[in-house]
Amino acid sequence: MPSHKTKAETTGLFFSVSIILFPAFTSTHIGIGGGHRPGLTSDYSTMNIEFKWFSVESLQNELEHHSGIKYIRNPFQIKDLHKDFRRLFLQISKEIGSPVSQNTQGDLLLDIQDRGFAPNDLRARGPYSNRKLSFHTDRCDVIGFLCLQPAKSGGENQIIKSQEIEKIILKERKDLHQILCSPFPLKRHNMDSLNPSPYCLQPIFSWKNQFFACSYLRVLIDRANQDPECPSLTEHQEEALDFLDSVCERAELQTKISLNKGDMLFLNNWTTLHRRTEFIDYNEPQKKRHLLRVWLSMPNSRPLNSMFKENFGAVESGAIRGGIQANPPA
Repeated sequence: MPSHKTKAETTGLFFSVSIILFPAFTSTHIGIGGGHRPGLTSDYSTMNIEFKWFSVESLQNELEHHSGIKYIRNPFQIKDLHKDFRRLFLQISKEIGSPVSQNTQGDLLLDIQDRGFAPNDLRARGPYSNRKLSFHTDRCDVIGFLCLQPAKSGGENQIIKSQEIEKIILKERKDLHQILCSPFPLKRHNMDSLNPSPYCLQPIFSWKNQFFACSYLRVLIDRANQDPECPSLTEHQEEALDFLDSVCERAELQTKISLNKGDMLFLNNWTTLHRRTEFIDYNEPQKKRHLLRVWLSMPNSRPLNSMFKENFGAVESGAIRGGIQANPPA
């Protein structure tokens, strides 16, 4: 079924989001493999399935040149999710772009579940907790989610268009906008153990060949500020970050999507910021909130400021970039 434009209502704003609506998943014995770029492998074999609702070109175009958001509402039958959901989601993801590693184990798919780690545990990353997250971007061109099980309550996805945030800051605090276009230190992530650099420097807002890009993960900026091996933030830099966060909290700028079983969501990390609200799980293990996450390098990606090369590996349009360096195979 072809996609169509709709308006996802937020508080006080109608935000244009591309949504695909259809009653059920249909399949025939026709393979759709071969659309992704070579160079990355997976343990999951290709499935011979035709996705009649799926247009790679339309989805890529929507993510890169339009809303930056693709919400696909339950194209699957529930039995398909229980049977081959990993291969199913990875196959779809490989048609859209090139999955990149999300940890040192080289995992292309990450299970998003609350694992009950203590707050001071180094393993207590956002994907493994039920706490509310701050608005941020991930280290990839596009992030994708498949919902296998929603929470009992909460866990809402909140999305904002980062260029709208930039325009507001430029209008209301031009002095802080200039600061946000300058380099900020980011502490090496706990999971990025193979990276020899203790930190990198990159701007939050940037432009390259008339392409806008926003990259923001305040938790790593704050960690760098607390580390004597990393540059300290100036008072004006802290003020700029606080103002950026305050603008992101304006409800009228937020698009809110609650994923249900079988729903998929893809976001352009250079043009949107996202977060998840706190959630409460069911007591039964099989009912606990469970999403699959993929990081994609896109064949139609935008060029980036040269300062992103250290953290992303490449800045050219369409280049394989992003992800976490994986341990070499034994």
